[in-house]
Amino acid sequence: MVKIGNIKLGSFPLLLAPMEDVSDPPFRVLCKEQGADVVYTEFISSEGLIRDAAKSVQKLDIYEKERPVGIQIFGANLDSMLRAIEIVEETKPDIIDINFGCPVKKVVCKGAGAGILKDIPKMVALTKAMVKQTKIPITVKTRLGWDHNSIRIVDVAERLQDVGCAAISIHGRTRAQMYKGDADWKPIEKVKNNPRMFIPVFGNGDVDSPEKALEMKSKYGLDGAMIGRASIGNPWFFNQVKYFMKTGKYKSQPSLEERVEVARRHLEMSVAWKGPVLGVLETRRHYTNYFKGYHNFKSFRKRMVTSNSAEEVYKVLNEVLEVYGSRIREFA
Repeated sequence: MVKIGNIKLGSFPLLLAPMEDVSDPPFRVLCKEQGADVVYTEFISSEGLIRDAAKSVQKLDIYEKERPVGIQIFGANLDSMLRAIEIVEETKPDIIDINFGCPVKKVVCKGAGAGILKDIPKMVALTKAMVKQTKIPITVKTRLGWDHNSIRIVDVAERLQDVGCAAISIHGRTRAQMYKGDADWKPIEKVKNNPRMFIPVFGNGDVDSPEKALEMKSKYGLDGAMIGRASIGNPWFFNQVKYFMKTGKYKSQPSLEERVEVARRHLEMSVAWKGPVLGVLETRRHYTNYFKGYHNFKSFRKRMVTSNSAEEVYKVLNEVLEVYGSRIREFA
């Protein structure tokens, strides 16, 4: 049984990765319904929180049906991070996660995200202070290292554990790689096989098929998989992975009606949460995968991703049901 603090997560939990403009409450709810064991918020700026920036504060919203849910924050200033924890605690998340892995320049240049991989003592000290600040389990998401020549993730993970980190998720790339090349899970395996490690070690990066998730468990011996891009427009991925790991067979693809219904619910929840403008805009990235494999779908997709009106998108979804409802589904 894998546990984060006192939270029981099963034998090989699947975690929804924190993704900017993706892992919002509506999408997290859908992933939870489809088998995600833990879901994480988009990463939230500690500086934004203490300055009461509207965008940062809104990201603290969580629904009861998401639990267990982790709120992820980032920053490089200790005082700001500690003050941010006080704000985060008010929303009563199950987990607080520290982002030590974001490779984006605007984050890194401030010494936050993956930028802190250049200063491991600071990374450890910040984690230690945050653990002391709260009774909520503190976890960390990070990368292998700053670049190929500075991969010390085995030592780093052990030091984070020793100051109270409750679990660690490791993306199998360095900051220098960004998202290029293949993720390397071998260093993550070394972390897990370190005889001094006792906290859960989750793998992240390129878990884009049920087979990859099973490999992460059976070959590399990790405690769970954190899934990111493979879930975009495909919340069913979590249950597909679980079904494959249990039976060795592929779970049937969701029906057209189910795809339309989930896409509709996603949009409805997004509009209710972010309003009629952002709610429509931030759902667009999911439509391609919601209907992946349907032939001659380009014209429908174009209308959905260019429309500024939820009503127009609902209209297109109704047309999709009419046009494809009587056809045999063909998947790529």
